[in-house]
Amino acid sequence: MRYYTRDHEWIDVDGDAATVGITDYAQGQLGDVVFVELPEPGRTVEAGKEAAVVESVKAASEVYAPVSGTVTEANQAVADDSSLVNSDPEGQGWFFRLTLSDPGQLSALMDETAYKSFVATL
Repeated sequence: MRYYTRDHEWIDVDGDAATVGITDYAQGQLGDVVFVELPEPGRTVEAGKEAAVVESVKAASEVYAPVSGTVTEANQAVADDSSLVNSDPEGQGWFFRLTLSDPGQLSALMDETAYKSFVATL
């Protein structure tokens, strides 16, 4: 299942494993992404705290962890070619994978319908 944050991150959850990236809306607001700094595997991230950094032609911005957990993989393809974030932010442009430490934190996130309604108010 996919969840969303108010900071425009998405998280796909499968059991206690998850994949995290930024939404198409976030990518559109940033403009062309030119650099991505990803967390190292083994790093523990906390919900709502900085987990990665994305730099675009407009600005640098933090990417926050939607939930707490331990990073299991960083997307090397994005590190090597940040344009993947521009062309497919909610697919091949994912940032990192993690193991959830508290699946209960997912209840604080939005589903797709709620996220679309949220974005419509911006």
